[in-house]
Amino acid sequence: MPLTTLSSGASVKSPLTTPPSGNGPQISYEILVVDDEDDLLELVRYTLSKAGHAIACASTGEDALKLARKQPPDLIVLDLMLPGIDGMEVCRRLKGDSKTRDIPIIMLTAKTEEADVISGLDRGADDYITKPFSPRVLAARVKSLLRRKEAEVRSQLETTIEVR
Repeated sequence: MPLTTLSSGASVKSPLTTPPSGNGPQISYEILVVDDEDDLLELVRYTLSKAGHAIACASTGEDALKLARKQPPDLIVLDLMLPGIDGMEVCRRLKGDSKTRDIPIIMLTAKTEEADVISGLDRGADDYITKPFSPRVLAARVKSLLRRKEAEVRSQLETTIEVR
């Protein structure tokens, strides 16, 4: 898949295949990271690309929606406080769209109030991490959600094969 760049500078990189230590090829998942803080975007991009994933970045809710609809990622890391369309609304729109509703979303935000956490999860987020955060914990939660998504896809494929 080619690199896609929006006029705002947001880009989507093609999926990669990287060999883990001695176990043959491992699929690299495509992850969209959405945050308006450049330093945080770089930290999350570095952490997840180091784990072998292809990373796309967006700094606004509008760009996140465009990228997710154009080339749906395997997972989204989403800040709540974004310029324009905020993260809650981005999540609501993605979960309401048949093309993007099954993409796992991790909210990564400075909003720490219980009501914010509950609201984020109620809007469809699969996980909620507050800032400041541990990059290793973020990577572990990403891995966990991707593993769960992969298991669901396998289960659906097995069901489809059994029906036929």
